[in-house]
Amino acid sequence: MGTRQSRPWIVSDELRSLIEPLLPEPAPKLAEGGPRVPYRQALRGILFVPHTGIQWEYVPQELGFGSGMTCRRRLAAWNEAGVWDQPHVLLPEKPRSQDQLDWSRAVIDSSHVRAARPGPKSGPSPVDRARPGSKHHLIVDGQGIPLAVSLTGGNRNDVTPLQPLLDKIPPVAGRVGRLRRRPTALPADRGYDHDKNRRLLWTRGIRPVIAKCGEPHGTGLGIFRYVVERTIAWLHGFRHLRMRWGRRDDIHEAFLGLAVCLITHRHVQRLC
Repeated sequence: MGTRQSRPWIVSDELRSLIEPLLPEPAPKLAEGGPRVPYRQALRGILFVPHTGIQWEYVPQELGFGSGMTCRRRLAAWNEAGVWDQPHVLLPEKPRSQDQLDWSRAVIDSSHVRAARPGPKSGPSPVDRARPGSKHHLIVDGQGIPLAVSLTGGNRNDVTPLQPLLDKIPPVAGRVGRLRRRPTALPADRGYDHDKNRRLLWTRGIRPVIAKCGEPHGTGLGIFRYVVERTIAWLHGFRHLRMRWGRRDDIHEAFLGLAVCLITHRHVQRLC
């Protein structure tokens, strides 16, 4: 147990068995060289980077991960193939099949992160003196299991990403085999206070529970919303997600998707 806590990039057999079948076949090597780095070692190298916050070029090759640039190429290729979305579709099935996924409500929120360099899906952050930044948008079930995550510019209003985030929630089979992808209700803070959002939710059969702007605090939504704030804190436990270091949005999105998979996997282990 102590080894896993001190080295969280170690890939368990269970997690490897879920991810490896989804990985695409590697492209043919274009140049002569040593043997290709095995999937599991490359995945460990990819996990090593967000956990430690190290730059790709400084990943120690003596750990057996291959070079940092090799790990980065694998991460980008797997992200392009949609790998980080697919484990997220698979992992919630186990808790849902045991009536552990809470569809009575989903909770949505976002968080700002500073961008070291401007790039796609970054913008002047209104909460950081207009410095370049991005936003992580997250929707979770009633107990905090991630359902969908997305990345936008730091200047995007919370009103606009709601529909794309709802569309990303995967259909999950329940105990009786019925697919479900929408909660009964959606609590949200004042950032989502707009008639457009309420109409969208009612149209989808979801009851909006959104705090209204201008009203005093004390709506009581905090007893529901804390789960998404806790999951965002878990996301930012990965050092590479506390700040957006690179210009490439696909790499940052890949780290987001990977972190969501790991958080979901931990929930599954705790609940089942």
